[in-house]
Amino acid sequence: MDKNNILPADTYIVVNKSIMNNEDRKILNMLYQPIIGPLPIILYFTLWADLDKMEFMSGECSHQHLATNMHLTLEEIISIREKLEAVGLLRTKVKKGNVNNYIYELYSPLSVHEIFNHPILNVVLYNNVGKKEYDKLVEYFKIPKLNTSGYEEITASFSEVFSSVPLTSYDVINDDIRKCNKLKLNINTNFDFNFLIASMPKSVDIDRCFTKDIKELILNLSFLYEIDAMHMQNIIKGCLNERGTISKEELRKSCRNYYQFDHGGILPSIVANTQPEYLRTPVGDTSKRARMIYSFETISPYDILKKKNNGAEPLKRDLKLAEDLIVEHGLKPGVVNVLLDYTLKTNNNKLNRNFVETIAGQWKRLKIETVDEAMKLAEKEHKKYNKKVVKVTSTVKEEKLPEWFDKKIEKKEAQIEEKNAIEELLKEYQ
Repeated sequence: MDKNNILPADTYIVVNKSIMNNEDRKILNMLYQPIIGPLPIILYFTLWADLDKMEFMSGECSHQHLATNMHLTLEEIISIREKLEAVGLLRTKVKKGNVNNYIYELYSPLSVHEIFNHPILNVVLYNNVGKKEYDKLVEYFKIPKLNTSGYEEITASFSEVFSSVPLTSYDVINDDIRKCNKLKLNINTNFDFNFLIASMPKSVDIDRCFTKDIKELILNLSFLYEIDAMHMQNIIKGCLNERGTISKEELRKSCRNYYQFDHGGILPSIVANTQPEYLRTPVGDTSKRARMIYSFETISPYDILKKKNNGAEPLKRDLKLAEDLIVEHGLKPGVVNVLLDYTLKTNNNKLNRNFVETIAGQWKRLKIETVDEAMKLAEKEHKKYNKKVVKVTSTVKEEKLPEWFDKKIEKKEAQIEEKNAIEELLKEYQ
């Protein structure tokens, strides 16, 4: 069965696997939404609202009901559901039949402390909201410090208040009691732990060094900073302390420094390479231009290259160019989309790296961060280019040129054709 195929008649029930409260709502809205976007959060709240009055389990609903309530297609629901699954807010189970039955298990979000100390989520949050907004979030959730100098601790202990009383022995079965359950990030990776462990010095106590928490941290960091086992072994050897264990803080710092050294000091961005939420245009305008801006903001450079390639996998060199525009030149994904679209339509569907990087350098210096700014600058540059072409072509007509100058004339005429191509592009921007 294709897990990405849901029919309107397929049913689902929602099961609450945790204890959720208003604090969770705040965490989801303020911390998770900048990471995975608003639609997955809306889906989470919609499923939450389907629960019964005791918030244990929902009744049976159809996916047509869900699609109608959210004004989304089933394909869109699958896409945003997968984002909830990826960050550990949802688990999905299915029983196949003439009508497929789904179970959606809701889990609590991580605590504020866990998110701000998470090796992946914290970095993604920072990259998506920017330093200024990130500092505001930290300040909002920061615990105020109270000066307790001069105070004496007089809190009573349990043994001071209560005494032990002989009781009949009995087994306590509490597996079914509700508790706050959280899932870890769903990361699939081919990281070779066997190679990593085998490469450690013989003096290292493997069981003591590579605990479950350390392995999970290594897995997260290897995914975040694109570090394979061969390079990770050298980083870990530098993080071993005098007790023969790995310092988590040193490991985080070393992996971050490794990535920044190779990428010009820039940290990775992982939200499917779409335009950060805080740089998007408010929804509401239904004009053609607004729809185009929304399109550039909500798809990744990979998607736009694949679309331009008639659905086929983009060439590696084109993907590398798009990646460099984000990592090396620091352009936002939505701005990269405009640049790729502009270049392909004005350069006969070719991506010339030198040409693209020249424009990228200009846009970076001008601090272009939004799709709207990129489109307006493309229009402005087109007008300048248009004036130059008109001036050159009028000069060619007036001057008497020798016969050997024909090749230059042909070049000028080619520029006119290129100008027409730009005009066709800008019709979509207007």
